[in-house]
Amino acid sequence: MNILIVGLGSIGKKHIDAIKKMGLSCNIYALRSDNSSNVENGIYNIYNFDDIKVSLDFAIISNPTHLHYEYIDKLANKGIPLFIEKPAIHSLNSSDKLLRLIEEKKLITYVACNLRFHPCINFLKNKIDSLELRINEVNIYCGSYLPDWRPGKDFRKIYSANPEMGGGVHLDLFHEIDYTVWLLGLPNKSKLVLRSVSSLDIDAIDYANYLLEYDNFSVSIILNYYRKKSKREIEIVFDDKIWIIDLNRNEVKNDDNEYLFKALNFNVQETYYYQLEYFINCLNNNEVPMNSLKESVDILKICLIND
Repeated sequence: MNILIVGLGSIGKKHIDAIKKMGLSCNIYALRSDNSSNVENGIYNIYNFDDIKVSLDFAIISNPTHLHYEYIDKLANKGIPLFIEKPAIHSLNSSDKLLRLIEEKKLITYVACNLRFHPCINFLKNKIDSLELRINEVNIYCGSYLPDWRPGKDFRKIYSANPEMGGGVHLDLFHEIDYTVWLLGLPNKSKLVLRSVSSLDIDAIDYANYLLEYDNFSVSIILNYYRKKSKREIEIVFDDKIWIIDLNRNEVKNDDNEYLFKALNFNVQETYYYQLEYFINCLNNNEVPMNSLKESVDILKICLIND
């Protein structure tokens, strides 16, 4: 198996670690932007797209978000299946053109939203689908402190803080909108507030607030970059009970503080392995994976557009 990875930053390396953990018999090629880039163990560096001479089984796109479109276009034209780090693209400009190309090539695409493989999210997926519980309200909150994301680096210089590179909390924390739609379906309407006014003093969006309207309930999603003590929780208000899902502690409790589910010894890094295993199994079995580029663009519209 020949695998190309475009972008070998922190996320790209997590995907590489997942591939190696799978024990696949494969050659990994990394398309690098700098001739002085480090040589990673077991990876062949390539510096020009046209220097790729081997037949590729699939490509991983994990470079900065604003560069995704260019490489999705190049690789799709070569008919190469794509594993695309979220969000797939940072703008809806020309997205229809890209989707037409994918359809014409009958190309398998998967947008990597690894929290779909979090055990607490899967617990919710199974319960909501099977128990037909009546939901009245859902509140989702994800806040963390951007300066702590990459220790030793000036947070103002990383892509997350720079809108021209596809940064912004609404794109970085795309997971929350993605798993909401995966669990509950597309909303009837959505509204959003995007702001950059916090003490971080960055140009990128550092606060996002979404209201998603469904037939019988509403979902509120709040995202931010400036919360020093991180919090990633879902609160679901049912008719006669409340569930609190803590994605940092990997647990689900009710409002009586009783455990409904707890993933012991789970590390979120495992989700990178699970999603790559899932994608490769889909390729091997010629199955269409969930969360295609088209599906993810529909979710991105919620992220970027007021109804």
